[in-house]
Formats: sequence, structure tokens, C-alpha cells
Amino acid sequence: MPGFQELLTTAWLGPTLWAAVYVSDYVLTVTCARLYRAQDHIVFEGSYEITPAFQADIDGLRKFSRRFLVALIASTGYLWLVRSVAVSWADYTIYTGVLGAMLLAQATVHIRHLRNWFLFSKGAEVIHGRLAYPRRFLLTMSALELTLFAGLYVGLGLVTSSVFVLGGGLACGVLAINHYRLARRHAASPAG
Repeated sequence: MPGFQELLTTAWLGPTLWAAVYVSDYVLTVTCARLYRAQDHIVFEGSYEITPAFQADIDGLRKFSRRFLVALIASTGYLWLVRSVAVSWADYTIYTGVLGAMLLAQATVHIRHLRNWFLFSKGAEVIHGRLAYPRRFLLTMSALELTLFAGLYVGLGLVTSSVFVLGGGLACGVLAINHYRLARRHAASPAG
């Protein structure tokens, strides 16, 4: 089993791990969207998917998405490029931070997927009534949760002096800001 140092120094390992986690994110999103549709106790205003670029694909429950494939290739290529630059500079600090940002943001998203999977697959047995989430509240709740993960990662990163974990905190913080902006934009729209 490769260790953390091998994750940084083995050319294919970081990008391959990223690609696997990113594909897993898409598969879990479609799986949870399908479970969400099969129940009627929890209702989200608008799309199940938060990221606007992928809403049509997830709403259509598409197992294959060209947009996702382009994002997968671009993000994996970006990670490969950052690693190549790190190798040429003989300094893995930037690569470590970028890899941490990408992988820990995905770890956070995967935790949410697993929570949703449990909620939608088991909730129908125990939840009575109907709970409707307005879009702005859903986006704000997502931003808050991401802010909490950002705080956790930044705190752990500072205590451990880990650029990898600090990168995860930064990525979750940026994602939280994006979700707060989506919430404000939705509130300002005629539908909001």
C-alpha cells in the first residue's frame, strides 16, 4: 500500500486517485438523485444537483455526461501539469496543496453523498410527513456545512503544518463562498 510520500512522488498515483474519486462523485450523485426521486418525504426546490453546470445531466439521471468527461479530463490534466511543474522545481509544496484541495473537497462531498444515500434509502421507513427545502435555504445550508469543513481542515492543517490539509480547507472555503453566492443570486432572482 503506497504511503503519502508515494502519493506525491509517483507520477500517476495522484492524478489516478483524483480521477477515481471524481468519477465516484458523479456516480454517487446520480445514484442519490435516483433515490431522491423515489421518495416523497424530502423535497428540494429546483434541481437535486447544486452545481449549475451539471444540473441538466443529473436531472436527466444520465450515466454518461460529456460535460463531466470534459471536466474530468481538464481537472486530471491540471493536476498532472501542477505535478510536472513541482517535479521541475524539485518542490512538491504547491502540488501537495493542490492535491489536498482537490481530494479533501471531494472527501467532503462524498460524506454528503453518503448521508444523502442513507437519508433517501432509509428515511422513507421512519420519516412521516413532508419536508420541503426552499432553494436559497438549501444552498445556504450547503455553504454552512462547507464552511464548517473548511474550518476543520484549516484548524487541522495549522496544528499539523500540513499543506495538504490546508489545501482542503482552502478548497472547501472557496466552495462555501460559491454556494453563498448562489444562494444570494437565487434570492435576487424573480423565482427566489
